[in-house]
Amino acid sequence: MSEVTLRIDGMHCGSCVRRATQALQKVPGTQVEEVRIGAARVNFSGEAAVLDQLIESLKKAGLPAHVE
Repeated sequence: MSEVTLRIDGMHCGSCVRRATQALQKVPGTQVEEVRIGAARVNFSGEAAVLDQLIESLKKAGLPAHVE
């Protein structure tokens, strides 16, 4: 597994952390290690497609993200 830290824009409260966590947990082949305001640390199955799915899932939740 690979680990990545995602910088997440637009987060400002606990509800945002919960929304980001739920969005990330929906992506198969991932394990959410930590979500805090502004960032998330996730383990995933080394494929670039999974990383793209993580970013897309956050975008759909209204939280634009990019690799830190």
